[in-house]
Amino acid sequence: MNGAQSLPDPDRAGLERSAVLVDRIRAAIAATAAGVIGFDTFMAMALYTPGLGYYAAGQAIFGAPGDFVTAPESGELFGRCLARQCAEVLTQGGDAIVEYGAGSGRLAALLIDLLAPDFPALRYHIVEPSAALRVRQRATLEAGAGERLARLSWSEDHPRLGGGGVIIANEVVDAMPARCYTIIDGQPCELGVTWADGAFAWRPRAAAPPPSALAGALAACAEGYRCEHIVGLAAWCAGLRDVFERGVALVADYGYPRHEILHPARSAGTLKCHYRHHVHDDPFFHPGLQDITVAVDFTTLAEAGAGAGWRIAGYLPQAHFLIGCGLERLMAALHSGDAAADYARAQEAKRLLLPGEMGQVVKVLALALDYDAPLAAFAVDERQRLGGFA
Repeated sequence: MNGAQSLPDPDRAGLERSAVLVDRIRAAIAATAAGVIGFDTFMAMALYTPGLGYYAAGQAIFGAPGDFVTAPESGELFGRCLARQCAEVLTQGGDAIVEYGAGSGRLAALLIDLLAPDFPALRYHIVEPSAALRVRQRATLEAGAGERLARLSWSEDHPRLGGGGVIIANEVVDAMPARCYTIIDGQPCELGVTWADGAFAWRPRAAAPPPSALAGALAACAEGYRCEHIVGLAAWCAGLRDVFERGVALVADYGYPRHEILHPARSAGTLKCHYRHHVHDDPFFHPGLQDITVAVDFTTLAEAGAGAGWRIAGYLPQAHFLIGCGLERLMAALHSGDAAADYARAQEAKRLLLPGEMGQVVKVLALALDYDAPLAAFAVDERQRLGGFA
């Protein structure tokens, strides 16, 4: 990973906005008795403070003008494959899709266009806490047919729709606020954030010990080992549980099973920041102007899902998920003979499938609720890697 020293300088407006956010975070630190806040608090403020946080300020985020590219933003292959799995679930009984963190709205537009002809009653609901992103999503969806908007609704938090349907959460969980832990004198200890010598800095604190399952695994790690824990997974899965009476949730994100998260090769943790297509590991670089993520512990996510009443219906790398959705047949059907278009589509497929790109580091977890039919995308299933869910 690259340090922040080599990153491009922000523009003046960005620097001014970040300075205001820095003052807000400093005030939160000063308000504590020990002068230290949890990293989850810092991360939440850096990403979601209205008008100032990375996802809440209206700046370019996705694609070439922004900081990173997600699978739906790279082209249509991901969305077309996902539509096939959605159609299979909706055929069993359901008329709605709920997408968490819909980005630019590009995936929503594509799924509506692909699925509406076969599911005339289709409803599409976007859960998006960022007012700035809701504006962008509406603009994207308005750019197509007016019928899209008639099917759409938005909320800032979990809806309660009843009936059946599909929940999609693509690259959402890795941006949920996380606490950081390390091993000091052989014991797990939380790393908080303080203000010292004119900058944010890490400082140990004993306020929030790691959950018991993580603490037990951390106990075997070497001195100085670092890892992260996304704190809101149980509550989030419980909220998902109330969206539909039956259906399937598909969660796709960067991450690993717990035993791979706590691997010696990841002794520095998994925290990553994205700024103008540079990846580095300094979360304190101009808060509000960069994305901050941690790898998802899919074992913990599966445990949270099961605890909320979901059945763990499948788990596998993104490459296997897309192949199970018929990517190879789709590529053949889309072959046009236009050399430029076919080449661009082949490059998109490589980004989605190759191990060095998204193919292996992005995983897909399927959660089922009162739904027992097979899921075609999970014909190759690796639930055994999660431990206890084979």
